[in-house]
Amino acid sequence: MNGLWLGVLGTSLIAFFLKFSGHSIPEKYVTNPRALRINTLIPIALLSALVGVQTLTEKGKWVIDQRLAGVAVALIALSVKAPYFVVVISAAVTSAVLYRM
Repeated sequence: MNGLWLGVLGTSLIAFFLKFSGHSIPEKYVTNPRALRINTLIPIALLSALVGVQTLTEKGKWVIDQRLAGVAVALIALSVKAPYFVVVISAAVTSAVLYRM
């Protein structure tokens, strides 16, 4: 067994025990209004950071290219409350057209 498999098994065990230990947290900590507010904002912050990194960087360097235009079009579509399908397709088409130019 090489180091990669040891890492996979070790990480799996850690993830299992973290999830298993989550059941032993007292309910007063889980239902705390502050904790609930933080837990609802964490996925939004992580997804925003992911979109920002994937849009503005390439191989660790800042890049401004067609992806930024696609995200801008998606933000405009979201601001006018367009359906999700329209947001995704308009961003993809914008990025594809600018990539081909």
